[in-house]
Amino acid sequence: HCCVEPYIIAANRQLSRMHPIYQLLHPHFRYTMEINAQARQMLIDAGGIIESAFSPGRYCMELSSVAYDKFWRFDMEALPEDLIRRGMAVRGEDGKLELAIEDYPYANDGLMVWDAIKQWASDYVKYYYPGAKDIIDDHELQGWWTEVRTKGHEDKKDEPWWPVLDSHESLVQVLATIMWVTSAHHAAVNFGQYPLAGYIPNRPTITRKNMPPEMGGPDSKEMRAFLEEPERVLLDTFPSQYQSVIVMLILNLLSSHSSDEEYMGTYQELVWRKQEKIKEAFDRFKSKMVDIAAQIDKANMDPKLKNRNGPGVVCRMCCSGRQMSIPRTRRR
Repeated sequence: HCCVEPYIIAANRQLSRMHPIYQLLHPHFRYTMEINAQARQMLIDAGGIIESAFSPGRYCMELSSVAYDKFWRFDMEALPEDLIRRGMAVRGEDGKLELAIEDYPYANDGLMVWDAIKQWASDYVKYYYPGAKDIIDDHELQGWWTEVRTKGHEDKKDEPWWPVLDSHESLVQVLATIMWVTSAHHAAVNFGQYPLAGYIPNRPTITRKNMPPEMGGPDSKEMRAFLEEPERVLLDTFPSQYQSVIVMLILNLLSSHSSDEEYMGTYQELVWRKQEKIKEAFDRFKSKMVDIAAQIDKANMDPKLKNRNGPGVVCRMCCSGRQMSIPRTRRR
């Protein structure tokens, strides 16, 4: 959420609403600033839901800031690079990505979506920027990317990994990365929260007591009590009923789809319809997303894929449920 804000703010400051890159990215920015404002008031504020119901308490946001400082890199936000960094894939000698785990639904499905997004971005950029000089000479575009780097990420502005917008390939990679993060990636990590963690023992957010071995050792009365009634001792360490209800409510809310949500490949900006080449490119993207959805549905029904059909698997969502932007929460 927060990492997307610099792209949105810089776009509104530097790009005309008629600018082709603004028109490409705008659907992916819908409602993001609104829900971020709500989160600052009731979710990540001092003493708010996160601080009161999660183990780090008052240090939750500080830890998030440290994680951003240590690990966030724009060039690692694209799915292939993210998988490589996490040791889940390597590039073969032919340049193709090889997964460390063959049956890895997030990677298997995500890479199909990533390729479709990147192809759509490539077709779009080729139409508006026939040559590299057109990209370099676009002062609005360069101003946008400069602000993203120097203002939106001032503490990282001099890092060597920032892409330079000087070619078709670099611009496509930047746009595809932003489009991926705001759509498919967000959908993957957001909408499964309640199915996974709505049952508090499955992923408790806070531990109120130390585990018995930490309280008195293997021969302590705490350990004996644990061996006699393990469920009761575990329940004593879990979040309180109040904390559990709050977490369940917020996860259910965050996992809900807005009634006016727009999904990838189903919504077309009016200006795209007026340009025949762009309309054709979007129609190809739309068709590809439909095909990917069918492939995911088929894979989800395959009993040989144990990470989709094995015991204890979490809910899988077809890409027809991958929103274009980080959505607002549904009013209740």
